[in-house]
Amino acid sequence: MNTSLARRLAAETRGEVLFDTASRGRYATDASIYQIMPVGVFVPTTPDDVAAAIAIAREEQVSVLARGAGTSQCGQTTGAALIIDTSKYLRRVLSVDAEAATAEVEPGVVLDHLNAQLKPHGLWFPVDVSTSAQATLGGMAGNNSCGSRSIAYGNMVHNVLVIAAWLADGSELSFGPVDELGAKERAIADFVRGLAAAQRDEIDARWPKLLRRVGGYNLDIFRPQSERPYTDDGSVNLAHLLVGSEGTLAFTRSLKLRLAPLPRERVLGVVSFPTFHAAMDAAQHIVPLGSSAVELVDRTMIELSRANPAFKSTIENALVGEPAAILLVEFSGDERADLLRRLKSLVELMGELRLPNSVVEMTADAPQKALWDVRKAGLNIMMSLKGDGKPVSFIEDCAVPLQHLAEYTAALTEVFRKHGTRGTWYAHASVGTLHVRPILDMRRDGATKMRAIAEEASELVRKFKGAYSGEHGDGLCRGEWIAWQFGPKLNDAFRAIKRHLDPGNLMNPAKIVDPPKMDDARLLRFPPSYRTIALTPVLDWSAWNVQNDPTTEKITAPGSGGDSTGGFAKAVEMCNNNGHCRKFDAGTMCPSYRVTRDEQHLTRGRANTLRLALSGQLGADALTGVAVRDALDLCVSCKGCKRDCPTGVDMAKMKLEVLAQRRARGERTLKDAVFSRLPDYAGIASSLPWLANSRDHVPGLAALSEKVFGLSAKRRLPRWRRDTFARSAASLGLANREEALAATKAAVLFVDTFNAIFETENAHAAVRVLRSAGYAVHVASASDGRALCCGRTHLAVGNVDAARRKARALLDALLPFAQRGIAIVGLEPSCLLTLRDEMLSMNLGHDAATLADHALLFEEFIARESRAGRFAARFKPATQAMLVHGHCHQKAFGAMQPVLDVLRLIPDAAPSLIDSSCCGMAGSFGYEASHHAVSMQMAELNLLPAVRAAPEALIVADGTSCRHQIADAASRQALHVARVLADHLVH
Repeated sequence: MNTSLARRLAAETRGEVLFDTASRGRYATDASIYQIMPVGVFVPTTPDDVAAAIAIAREEQVSVLARGAGTSQCGQTTGAALIIDTSKYLRRVLSVDAEAATAEVEPGVVLDHLNAQLKPHGLWFPVDVSTSAQATLGGMAGNNSCGSRSIAYGNMVHNVLVIAAWLADGSELSFGPVDELGAKERAIADFVRGLAAAQRDEIDARWPKLLRRVGGYNLDIFRPQSERPYTDDGSVNLAHLLVGSEGTLAFTRSLKLRLAPLPRERVLGVVSFPTFHAAMDAAQHIVPLGSSAVELVDRTMIELSRANPAFKSTIENALVGEPAAILLVEFSGDERADLLRRLKSLVELMGELRLPNSVVEMTADAPQKALWDVRKAGLNIMMSLKGDGKPVSFIEDCAVPLQHLAEYTAALTEVFRKHGTRGTWYAHASVGTLHVRPILDMRRDGATKMRAIAEEASELVRKFKGAYSGEHGDGLCRGEWIAWQFGPKLNDAFRAIKRHLDPGNLMNPAKIVDPPKMDDARLLRFPPSYRTIALTPVLDWSAWNVQNDPTTEKITAPGSGGDSTGGFAKAVEMCNNNGHCRKFDAGTMCPSYRVTRDEQHLTRGRANTLRLALSGQLGADALTGVAVRDALDLCVSCKGCKRDCPTGVDMAKMKLEVLAQRRARGERTLKDAVFSRLPDYAGIASSLPWLANSRDHVPGLAALSEKVFGLSAKRRLPRWRRDTFARSAASLGLANREEALAATKAAVLFVDTFNAIFETENAHAAVRVLRSAGYAVHVASASDGRALCCGRTHLAVGNVDAARRKARALLDALLPFAQRGIAIVGLEPSCLLTLRDEMLSMNLGHDAATLADHALLFEEFIARESRAGRFAARFKPATQAMLVHGHCHQKAFGAMQPVLDVLRLIPDAAPSLIDSSCCGMAGSFGYEASHHAVSMQMAELNLLPAVRAAPEALIVADGTSCRHQIADAASRQALHVARVLADHLVH
């Protein structure tokens, strides 16, 4: 570690200085196959911090690497340098000129966030990359990003007007139109113009004549070669020299962007093809119809999408039969009638190509957006393959002329077959750039095969007069191919540009100019020397402990993968660093990052920390050490990543494993005992509610509880009461075990501790609703008569043994009903869904799966029964608006739609869902003094503002902690859906 650099940055700037091994390790990777430990990480708070950091680094002779979201696929943002992360603070939209259709932004602004601000003006920035929810504009400019609609709007280079940037010597320049340049900028332009003039014959002979060419530097701004001119009037803009330069020439301070009118209308035609070749051949006929996008999804990706609960129904609704590939053909504009005519032309064209009835027409916005979300997740869906073999990025964006696309893809498929692998194809058929990643095992012979495939692919690119680097940049995996593509003379010209602007090689060295070999094992995240520690996991991770066949993508039996951690490490390694967890749009993931914006508190950051610990890169016993503890501290176990992460990283389960490993080493706290044993002492405490509740009204006790137990004095605790469910159940008309088993319509109500002790009304209401609909309702208990418990509170502190005992008792009591097909109906999402999640990993045998198959949330059961025509309750009309907040686990298991469906059984009810992440309470998390502030910040992001904005609405929330957060922070009562239904019953 460079202590002098770290000391000076801390003393001379206001930014965050991160030089510990774990922080550096989290920034050592991006979405590529590479890993290089940086010298340190600096997170500037102001532009002045950046300028100071560059000056300090220059004086300390340390190179500088600019970073945004860190989602580069070729290793552009990895290096032995001082990484400067602009994404946390330098994310302001500085100005918007709606009349001129321009915007000025800082480099850390995320594309989706910019477009959200532009939408009221009827404008957008149209370089719509698939990572738009996390990609920063600075990174997009550095990469010369393209997006699905580049056929209509061009690449990043066509949409950047001015870049203000620092050079390595500290000077701040404005790169823009050449006739508006200052003296120093004009001198740079003259130098580059001279190089272009000297190499005009080489440029004409060697430069790819394609829209999709992002390799090298844009020397051709002075001798344009692209099929789409850089500027509308043929003028030269020096900003275009920096676009695609990957931070090797300058460090961006701000960008002035060209905006476009937001299309008023879009329609989509989804064409199903019987063969992949037919889809490729059809692209050249489809593009002339005037489409704004033509995107490919191949058979493998179709099947992977079907396997993902978040995408299954969307993809299936887009298919005709069982196609080998589909093309998404979009038409956009202002006149809907014109778009519908073009969509009809597509249908007619498919008929002429002997593919009648092959088009699914989507004219409504919602299904179009859903399908585009599947396409945007294409890369990450592809990376969800289990086993050490992964689709590897190195030739994934070669571009060829459209008329050669079918022949090129067929030839490259043969290359894959020759080397014992296959590729999954997707993306931009409209411009001849198809993303393909052959499946390679980089821990074994992957690097050798990568080299061989790259060499054969390059010959195909040359044969078809294409571009080797067509979208994702050069970085480490394609840098060495620049000389191959452009020849030695142009490569020397690129080197001259680098030396002219950065003579000391300060800015992101070894990218574009003098890059390393793509297969240098020292740069790989998973080199052949990669090993994991020996570990006996507490949970069952065997489903990840597998290998795959790269030609068939079939995986071996669970437990056969040779993982020294029983599959835990391989589950962690499913994170490919795509950064989808950095999003702020719909969904839950990742609530702690949404508050802190720290890489440490991001699903990706946590996964990287765990991977480094499990592979011994953080030292001995790191899994139970401080770095992992700190990374997991703000994880609220929301399970948002379980659903939202396209590769299925389940950080909640991973945190549970780490907690269990810590506990096995003797780590116990009094606070953990108080929370975990709640179900055990709840009966006693409820018999003395005046004593149990004294903490909240006897002066000094709240402060004492914070000191002794770590419970925030700012929080009120749930109120204990004598009238528990057990003490009042006799009057509810419950069915006994035999009656329930014999009934034609029955349900077993799982009354969890929270609803049994603190909110008895919810359980009473559930019984009333179910009985009014004609169901025999039974509440099961353990063999000794005690209330059942899922073990959730014990799991929260890592006491898996105690949780397993609770789960075994629950399983023994409920299994007979499940085996008879009787639903187990739960009220508290975190408890009921434990039956469908954690219990399956606790080595309880096949019976746990049987129980999971019959475990339903209250609203899921009613929605199912209503669809089947078996639910007979009647409700009186609603008189209030209904605002619904979803529990994180409901969202993670796709269980929010049933809540809305059930509420709509009430006449005149129009429930609306609050677009929110975690409420911030998350079980005990929000009660803890150390987490109270973060808990409130989570709630204030979306939930509490929405509640306050609807003072007359009925607030519906099924989670007990969610209801408590709303009551505590907004002084509003939220009701479980069971109570809402019960209150509307017709008696």
